[in-house]
Amino acid sequence: MRRSFLTIPFLAIQASSAFAAPALATAIFAGGCFWSNEHDLDAIPGVVRTVSGFAGGKVAHPSYGQVTTGTTGHLEAVRVTYDPRRISYAELSRRFLRTIDPTDNGGQFCDRGPQYRTALFPANPSERIAAIAAIRGAEQQLHRRVATEIRTTAAFWPAEAYHQDYADKNPLHYGIYRRGCGRDARVRQVWGA
Repeated sequence: MRRSFLTIPFLAIQASSAFAAPALATAIFAGGCFWSNEHDLDAIPGVVRTVSGFAGGKVAHPSYGQVTTGTTGHLEAVRVTYDPRRISYAELSRRFLRTIDPTDNGGQFCDRGPQYRTALFPANPSERIAAIAAIRGAEQQLHRRVATEIRTTAAFWPAEAYHQDYADKNPLHYGIYRRGCGRDARVRQVWGA
């Protein structure tokens, strides 16, 4: 007997973890200028999205103008949304440290002041352990003390719209800024090729 497609019973496929949308995670890193931090973190496999902003300060909804005074306690930071099936928080932290000069406690590259200091903001005890391990690994590799701080989770405030995806939207200006600031040369000097 020949069966047609319409006579074959329909099997309902229930949503399972194999078919569910992947659970994404977020992390906050402060790496000096958020334009460069965002640009570098976007290039890491497993990173889905980045947002430039501010973390660690005492003012709610700070503006860029307020933060650049260095008096609000905020750091320029990036909130990273990533796929933990592709990259762990531990690996993301390790890779983040290799995009900065973690030995500089006065800012990053040509950007000086407390708002340009570097930090990891782990959200839970296991992330804190991973962040500590990343810092210790960097110290062992560099044979120097790392100035990058591990801070408690803080509110993250997105920066103004014109700061978002700045490197992609303004490639000429961003390229001039990045070369003039010496970021890539200093990262190579600290970490090697």
